[in-house]
Amino acid sequence: MVGRTALNKVLYVEDDADIRSIAELALRDVGGLDVSLCESGPEALSRIDDFSPDLVLLDVMMPGMDGPQTLQALQQRPQGLDVPVVFMTARLQPSEIEEYLALGAIGVIPKPFDPMTLADDIRALLTTTDAG
Repeated sequence: MVGRTALNKVLYVEDDADIRSIAELALRDVGGLDVSLCESGPEALSRIDDFSPDLVLLDVMMPGMDGPQTLQALQQRPQGLDVPVVFMTARLQPSEIEEYLALGAIGVIPKPFDPMTLADDIRALLTTTDAG
């Protein structure tokens, strides 16, 4: 994983349109980030190369290809995945969080999230990861 604290572009994968809209406002308008929204894992796979995000923010529970499956598919591409991944979920049992981290995520943002602090929460995870 490439250590980088600069966060400008986020690829956000979320199947729920309402949550996508709130997160877009939180990341773009409050956080000042460039955001590409995807409603499914396959859409994320098709968009990631053209968008070149600094971070991937992934919903865990999605129909078809869920967040962990999407992360594995991104990692298994010929060029791999060289940007950090953060999961966003209401599933926060310690064993579930351990599973997400074992898959390669740098952290988990709980749902419901605070739109006013979402971008800062992600930046804090990046800073912690870079320092570690």
